Amino acid sequence: MAVDSALSSPLGPPACEKDAKALQFIEEMTRNADSVQEKVLAEILTRNANTEYLQDFKLGGATDRDYFKSKIPVVGYEDLQPYIQRIANGDRSPILSSHPISEFLTSSGTSGGERKLMPTIQEEWMRRQKLYSLLMPVMNLSVPDLDKGKGLYFLFIKAETKTPSGLVARPVLTGYYKSDQFKNRPYDPYLVYTSPDEAILCADSFQSMYTQMLCGLLMREQVLRMGAVFASGLLRAIRFLQLNWKQLAEDIRKGILNPKVTDPSIRNRMSQILKPNPDLADFIIKECDQGENWDRIITRLWPNTKYLDVIVTGAMAQYIPTLDYYSGGIPLACTMYASSECYFGLNLKPMCKPSEVSYTIMPNMGYFEFLPHDPVNPLQFSRDYPPKLVDLADVEVGKEYELIITTYAGFCRYRVGDILRVTGFHNSAPQFKFIRRKNVLLSIDSDKTDEAELQKGIDNASELLREFETSVVEYTSYADTKTIPGHYVIYWELLVKDPDNSPSHEVLNKCCLAIEESLNSVYRQGRVADNSIGPLEIRVVKNGTFEELMDYAISRGASINQYKVPRCVSFPPIMELLDSRVVSKHFSPSPPHWTPERRC
Repeated sequence: MAVDSALSSPLGPPACEKDAKALQFIEEMTRNADSVQEKVLAEILTRNANTEYLQDFKLGGATDRDYFKSKIPVVGYEDLQPYIQRIANGDRSPILSSHPISEFLTSSGTSGGERKLMPTIQEEWMRRQKLYSLLMPVMNLSVPDLDKGKGLYFLFIKAETKTPSGLVARPVLTGYYKSDQFKNRPYDPYLVYTSPDEAILCADSFQSMYTQMLCGLLMREQVLRMGAVFASGLLRAIRFLQLNWKQLAEDIRKGILNPKVTDPSIRNRMSQILKPNPDLADFIIKECDQGENWDRIITRLWPNTKYLDVIVTGAMAQYIPTLDYYSGGIPLACTMYASSECYFGLNLKPMCKPSEVSYTIMPNMGYFEFLPHDPVNPLQFSRDYPPKLVDLADVEVGKEYELIITTYAGFCRYRVGDILRVTGFHNSAPQFKFIRRKNVLLSIDSDKTDEAELQKGIDNASELLREFETSVVEYTSYADTKTIPGHYVIYWELLVKDPDNSPSHEVLNKCCLAIEESLNSVYRQGRVADNSIGPLEIRVVKNGTFEELMDYAISRGASINQYKVPRCVSFPPIMELLDSRVVSKHFSPSPPHWTPERRC
């Protein structure tokens, strides 16, 4: 399709007229980021002027930016929780938003061990859909002819609950996949998936994964891109293939769907897709029946794959070597930056190296402020001594900030908890590298475990050692992603007062489970329902190991007066030291308790 030259973009030549308009929109939004931000804030404050929250702080309907900053405090989830709980319990007055709360989005962050509830409004799906609509026009600048094939994406819905008032509470992507914006999306040749909607919307994770993998194999030569939300999700799909390729090949050979897939809508849809194909079945068997050799399995089975579309920033970077092994090193594309609270921006150079990924904040998505972050000397502030925040257009290249948001759904000056570093600007909109989640110690998938939660787990597990007169001298942890799924590893040095009454292997296994039972609901859901996290492992090390760890740190320049045992480790020499001192290994004997019912 010829593209009107008037719609060309500084980002590059668009693939079609629709792309040209999308790229032009990006230019318009980023060219005058500060004025867009001022307009967004005025819109939010005008529409929510009569909400209880803004009235509590005597804003008086004002929309002036400086006045807003002088009146509204910077808050965390715990500050808003009483308001949110009232909404969850059925209060329909305009508490945070003048628009009715349509549902709650459950964050992967937690409060009191339970997922945080993020109120949202119906129109927010349209705003988020707008950001989604910009992703492929940007990708098409780097990868041509993506309209000539399909995407093999492993997309899933997760368990949802209802609050006492009947409002649905579910993860943001579950809400999106169940929304009219997704189910009734118009045909777009650049956004054709191999997975049928019936499989994506099936709540049974086995049936959903099986069907999506089967369709991906049936359409293997049409697959031009492959992805999942997180890198860990794509690796789970490969592990699923390792465990189920024989049955998948048998289905393809006979053209008959595995009877374990019982969902009527899936079976009806697959009756239109699945036909006998012995040649394809033989090919799959030849490629998969190679013992432990799964090198380049992605490009062997899906030879036309141009890139993998997965998040590999932050904690997900740990999966890059494994993805490279399975794919032969094809490009990894990180396309967008988003959270349950708000969608933020997109990567304008999606085919860059993972270490170079930066996201351009789209100033129309919400009102953004930034708290300067110094990891060595963190700022201390309270409502009596509020922090001075920096506006979107005023951040400085090279500096780190904590992201603060004000949203259309009613969150005002809310601390998301993400630490970002400014890498540059696109027009007047800053570009950020995601550094990490604040205070997160361990993460395998969407779980986020902080030091306090891990300490609570260690304390609870230690109770099981008391009758053996045994105590935990010291510990550290590690997110082991060499296994699929990955799992937490806890290194324990124990003090055993009576060697003849030391805790047995079974007792130490129970200690693993006791730690898991103490961790938050996101972790436990990953273990029980999503199968995205493997059983927790305790590795008992020889006495004196943590003294050696300190000696090593001091030899590298650490101060003996200020040295503290790191509660999480990843530096290879330290890992080698710890693993060389392991005397026994123990695993959780069963999954921890988890149910989708929310404790309200």
